[in-house]
Amino acid sequence: MNYNSANRLSDKQLVERVLRGDHHAFGLIVKDTQKLVGQIVGRMISHAEDRKDIIQDVYLKTFKHLSGFRHAAKLSTWIGNIAYNTCINFLKRRRLRVVGDEGFPEAAAHDYDGGTEALIEGRELAGIIAARIEELPPLYKMLLVLFHQEGLSYSDIGQITSLPEGTIKSYLFRARKQLKESVLMQYKKDEL
Repeated sequence: MNYNSANRLSDKQLVERVLRGDHHAFGLIVKDTQKLVGQIVGRMISHAEDRKDIIQDVYLKTFKHLSGFRHAAKLSTWIGNIAYNTCINFLKRRRLRVVGDEGFPEAAAHDYDGGTEALIEGRELAGIIAARIEELPPLYKMLLVLFHQEGLSYSDIGQITSLPEGTIKSYLFRARKQLKESVLMQYKKDEL
């Protein structure tokens, strides 16, 4: 059988082959979803060793429960949901904050004149934004990455997170607001 590309096989075909004992087909599933899983886990879990363990756990759960996949969503979305839930459970067990506090810093946003941004080169700004994203609560980081970097729709994100579309939009708004205020505060510090 030709396994050159997971794209040639449908989700249903891949799942059927894995369930018949074809471990190479499962390797194709892992290869096809590793970026998404890595993005979810990487944004929600801060320690590298924990990330490795969680990613391994995600694929063990995927393999174990693959017979329960009902093809109601894309396979990658279903696996993304497993990754998300595994991260949430890990964070809850460790009693870590999943979503940010509602008291966002407000000070920097009010007197921004727009001149500061003109002083920063594109690469430097991207570095500052990336650093500030890493400081956001895990759920906010993950939502920003899935929406802006992975280009997933609200519907796909909803299938991964089991959150209603309105909640996703609200969290994305809060995440962007918190990110903006954090970046602006950094600009203010740098100007002093």
